[in-house]
Amino acid sequence: MSETKILLSENEMPTSWYNVMADMPNLPKPALHPATKKPVGPEDLSAIFPMELIKQEVSSERWIEIPEEVQEIYKLWRPSPLYRAYRLEKMLDTPAKIYYKYEGVSPAGSHKPNTAIPQAYYNKQAGIKRLATETGAGQWGSALSLACRFFGLECTVYMVKVSYHQKPYRRIFMQTYGAEVIPSPSDLTEAGRKILAQDPESLGSLGIAISEAVEDAAKRDDTNYSLGSVLNHVVIHQSVIGLEAKAQLEKAGDYPDMVIGCCGGGSNFAGIAFPFVHDKLTKGTKVRAIAVEPSACPTLTKGKFAYDYGDTAGIVPILNMYTLGHDFMPPGIHAGGLRYHGNSPLVSQLFHDGVIEAQAKTQRACFEAAVMFAQTEGILPAPESSHAIRAAIDEALKCREAGESKTILFCLSGNGYLDLPSYDAYINGKLEDYEYPDSLIAESLQKLPVTE
Repeated sequence: MSETKILLSENEMPTSWYNVMADMPNLPKPALHPATKKPVGPEDLSAIFPMELIKQEVSSERWIEIPEEVQEIYKLWRPSPLYRAYRLEKMLDTPAKIYYKYEGVSPAGSHKPNTAIPQAYYNKQAGIKRLATETGAGQWGSALSLACRFFGLECTVYMVKVSYHQKPYRRIFMQTYGAEVIPSPSDLTEAGRKILAQDPESLGSLGIAISEAVEDAAKRDDTNYSLGSVLNHVVIHQSVIGLEAKAQLEKAGDYPDMVIGCCGGGSNFAGIAFPFVHDKLTKGTKVRAIAVEPSACPTLTKGKFAYDYGDTAGIVPILNMYTLGHDFMPPGIHAGGLRYHGNSPLVSQLFHDGVIEAQAKTQRACFEAAVMFAQTEGILPAPESSHAIRAAIDEALKCREAGESKTILFCLSGNGYLDLPSYDAYINGKLEDYEYPDSLIAESLQKLPVTE
């Protein structure tokens, strides 16, 4: 194959999302109500989610049809390109073949619109006028701001305070789409005021921002909450990534030995990996699915598989997942989208069952890989995506050492053109590696909710 880019035509774009729950050997335990500790029902979720998303959240149907109106908006950037990283392979002197699915071509610059568009669509259909959400690095907030603009909805984004200040261009991006952006923790919600009373200099976290956004949505009849990762319906929407990648690799006459994605809440990793996990579960393929997280927020690699609150204030459903504890306060690493204390229950269950793998990488090693990638392939990766690149490079180097030719696929989940301050810090030697201490994790895990 001489071309480095593999494209699909519009009529080859998936018309249905894939739902891994249809094939899992063990389904996650049900979400629990934070007050009663009983399994949540549709009526419990209807205060913040439209019924169509609630149905997807609990569905075991393998294929869920993508609405035509959503497909039409997807066509602004989908199908996204799949590239063969020839220049990176050459620099590494590896016999491995490295492919990357590039989601940074979306209008918001990441994979996040894959779920933001359908979420805004279903809320609009339900008569909702406004959406409230949280964002870490700003990728999700940018995507939902765009989606709300397309469907004529108002959008309020609670942005983790450290990222609000580290990434001002993300804030401006969201405001350009018409969103209201609030640094979290804020004094506008009870959850935010409580955190500020305890620590006026709090850097914030995704768990805190979720608490604020959910509280905001619950107080207004015209407002629903929208989440960019973790939940089942979000994971389902992101499956378009892996479904397209499978079709593109088939065009190239190839199939991956391993599929790699960065992992915070789990939606990007699941999006690229779960369509291949389908093959592993139903056809017995030997593909490795590798979730890569920061060593500063090692949810899968050091967390506990248990019930925990999905937010810091404990007002959203309790999920069975790998967690570092709901009051875990991550350091201000530059991969802001990966600073979540928990993980998708679907990703967590599959990791617990040994179907998928997890690795943790340090910040400087990831930026080193990102710069290497930019200098060979020409695209500046998002800091989150650099974790997948680091793992792909490490696996390719193992192939070189072993003299094995393997096919590696990773998701380049977003571009880093609005993350230049992070690259500036790396280039000028100001980035520090941080391994989250086991003692602090153990302390946080002592506060897990009692569910029995």
